[in-house]
Amino acid sequence: MGDTAPAKERDGGDAEEPAARNSIAAMARCYQGFDPAVYLQYNYTAPRADFGRADSIVPWKLACLHEAFAEGDVKGETLVDVGSGPTLYQVLSGCEVFGRVVLTDFLEVNRRELRRWLAAEEGGFDWTPYLQHVCRLEGRGPSAWREKAARLRSVVSEVLPIDVHRPCPLAPGSLPASGADCLVSSFCLESVSPDLGSFTQALRHVTSLVRPGGHVLLIGALGETYYMAGRDVRVPVVPLDEATLCGSLKASGLELLRLCIYTLPADMRVGVDDVSGIFFIKARKPQLGGGGD
Repeated sequence: MGDTAPAKERDGGDAEEPAARNSIAAMARCYQGFDPAVYLQYNYTAPRADFGRADSIVPWKLACLHEAFAEGDVKGETLVDVGSGPTLYQVLSGCEVFGRVVLTDFLEVNRRELRRWLAAEEGGFDWTPYLQHVCRLEGRGPSAWREKAARLRSVVSEVLPIDVHRPCPLAPGSLPASGADCLVSSFCLESVSPDLGSFTQALRHVTSLVRPGGHVLLIGALGETYYMAGRDVRVPVVPLDEATLCGSLKASGLELLRLCIYTLPADMRVGVDDVSGIFFIKARKPQLGGGGD
């Protein structure tokens, strides 16, 4: 989360009206109070991260990601995670498939949180239950989580700043010239965009980071209008539904392969947002000329 910034200079062919630029700048200001510790407490501890419950949010997300990477068609060398926020769960399955993982976020506080875990420093969020759960999904033994943690630390090459509202969201040279083989993004674009048009444009921007034939895996909120990014930090969110999602995918040139929907149980609605459901999307960027992968 938190990977938006004022749109100052734009590449040709992607001009915006002043009102749109002002709206994006206003979103950036919302994120100046983002508190990684509070955000993690709200969303990545029980009940939303109860690994003993089949209907808990986090195990559902991890299962979707595990399945997508286990099917064998999502492969290559470079995986880029767009808008990592202060979280790592979204690359725990992918790190076994790809030799290079690039994490990104607009906010330095989130990049610092990621680097803290990668450097095994004290005081960071404990991702051990997540590592253990993904290892169970992979059919590995109880001690394998340490191997997975070491694997993740070895393949994360960079933690980079990003701005999804720019036509070139990452600095030149951050990824191979052909693009990343796979892009993952979780709860990012809808929570950093002021409206549906900006969301769709941001999706087009990040899709440009992927090579033709590469895959895009998206997790996000349905029906959400706000979430709490700190004790008193309320961030507006673009409310999405299945139809708007499919429309944005089509406008971005992506081929939808799978759309899964999770509906929140009543006790998962804990007052830190008004989300009603979560989506998981597996999509592919078509080959140039329309050929198969």
